[in-house]
Amino acid sequence: MIWRCRDVTFELDARVLVMGIVNVTPDSFSDGGRYLDPGAALARCRELLAEGADVLDLGAESTRPGSAAVPAGEQWRRLAPVLAGLAREHPAAVVSVDTRSAEVAERSLGAGARVVNDVSALTDPAMAGVVSRAGAGLVLMHMRGTPETMQHDTVYADVTREVAGVLAGRLAAAAAAGVPGDRVALDPGIGFGKSAEGSLEILARLPELAALGRPLLVGTSRKSFLARLTGDEGPPAGRVAASLAAAAIAVLHGAAILRVHDVAATVRAAKVALAARAARRVAAG
Repeated sequence: MIWRCRDVTFELDARVLVMGIVNVTPDSFSDGGRYLDPGAALARCRELLAEGADVLDLGAESTRPGSAAVPAGEQWRRLAPVLAGLAREHPAAVVSVDTRSAEVAERSLGAGARVVNDVSALTDPAMAGVVSRAGAGLVLMHMRGTPETMQHDTVYADVTREVAGVLAGRLAAAAAAGVPGDRVALDPGIGFGKSAEGSLEILARLPELAALGRPLLVGTSRKSFLARLTGDEGPPAGRVAASLAAAAIAVLHGAAILRVHDVAATVRAAKVALAARAARRVAAG
């Protein structure tokens, strides 16, 4: 299992990538506003790299439930100085840009990003061409509706099967538009248009999604369904223990990439879960 991201190729059969989140926004659910200033965002990027992040995921548009779209120009205004700083200080760092906009993706790839993390899975008709021309890595995520509407309908007959079907279709669409499969990772979109019960079911049934043959990116970090399970009514930053448990379960069930806020702790948890996964394979012969 490999994932090609421009000039970087990740071999994922025996490793898990940790993707560190940097929200360059005023309103993200976990740390909105904390890293809106470019200097603060760059400092956070340095911290996450030092903690062991394999990929930095920069987003300038909150996709929390109920959030409205942010114009491409404003997204780029937020991202440009951070990307420029990373290009100067850490040119080898693998940077992902979390955007639904082909315009923002193209500008970011031109500024050194290697991955586009598209929560809308190519809703922008120009996105696949941008990714294809750059040879970039691509994350395709399942989401019903948009961030503004996604929690209006969270009922599925079989949530995991439906998510698998949609992701298979988007993977085929990407290939038809010139993005080879080895450049694509798939994200089931836990918490995006899903109930707490649906999110937990997807986590438990990840092997069915792994059967699609591409690396699975799983993002459960600090999400509200964890608080519902633990009864923790505090702020999202207090959900670290639950997030680590979910990350370990995801790895054991086949996740290849973990998108997280708490990098150092997740790196350690992932090592334990990966060792258990390897031991299970040996035991199975």
